[in-house]
Amino acid sequence: MSKTPMFAGMRGFTLVWAGQFLSFLGTGMTNFALTIWAWKATGTATALALVALFNMAPNILASPVAGALVDRWNRKLVMMLSDIAAGISTLAILLLFMSGRLEIWHLYVTTAFAGLFHAFQFPAYSAAISTMVSKEHYTRASGMLSLTQNASGIFAPIAASILLNYVSFGGVFLLDLTSLALALSALLLVRIPQPKATDGSVKRDSLLKDSIFGFKYIFRRPGLLGLQLILFNINFTFALCFPLLAPMILALTGNDMLNLGAVQSAFGVGGVVGGILLSVWGGPKRRVHGVLIGMTLSSVFGLILLGVGREAIFWMAGAFVITLFSPIINGSNQAIWQSKVPPTSRGASSLPVS
Repeated sequence: MSKTPMFAGMRGFTLVWAGQFLSFLGTGMTNFALTIWAWKATGTATALALVALFNMAPNILASPVAGALVDRWNRKLVMMLSDIAAGISTLAILLLFMSGRLEIWHLYVTTAFAGLFHAFQFPAYSAAISTMVSKEHYTRASGMLSLTQNASGIFAPIAASILLNYVSFGGVFLLDLTSLALALSALLLVRIPQPKATDGSVKRDSLLKDSIFGFKYIFRRPGLLGLQLILFNINFTFALCFPLLAPMILALTGNDMLNLGAVQSAFGVGGVVGGILLSVWGGPKRRVHGVLIGMTLSSVFGLILLGVGREAIFWMAGAFVITLFSPIINGSNQAIWQSKVPPTSRGASSLPVS
């Protein structure tokens, strides 16, 4: 019996890239559907904000330990487990919805569960890219991943808003589970090399030591510490704003799902344009300029348009501007970390960015 062929290098990365597009598409449709369901069920922005809080809090709290475990474990397995956890969360929501028992607190529990495992996903994917592709392609690979996420962001909200009129919420959740199964199948076919500990920079003495290694590594390097503090501040600011966006649009448009879908799709359009630009361009030579200038333009122009606008055209313009620069910010940031941090330590010292 012949073994299943394993794809590696850029071929393997491309296969993962395609699988993640389907996964992001399904997840985006589910998130849109849950936003509409929660708004109709409660009519308050607080409920949507709490869903976001329960998703983010476990992610933040688990990140230090998650990074250390990623450096100890098989990164491909960690990526798969994170996707499986998201599938379990969606399946639970589907079963509760089909039985007529879905309540808002169920979303708090399921999103917290998925958020906990998502803390492992970012370090695993970030570290895996650095072992799958050569160093000169780090920024381009990050741009391709941003392109995948944002391309799905174009179609997911519009597709979900249309499908909700024909297949209801249950149909959207089933499509999400199907896309997840295809993404997992792609990961099964890919070989993701584990790095060899050649520099002795990480000692596997205990989980506690490995958990705090990332903090020690960053605090000993003022440049990386400053970059991380800037990213923390910008992420915090955006985290305050985005839970309020969907309720604001629904309240001002009379619960118009297509208007909300159009604005959310504009986020995807901006991300696709930025991802294409980064993939072709490769990013600025001084990558820190890509992070700082991109954040400034995205924050100043994008957030102002979202905040002062009272019509969809202004919200769409603000959404486009924000995500236009996101691939450049994230791609430049990841290239910095992948160039400065040893391969054996990237899980422990990686933190998610906006």
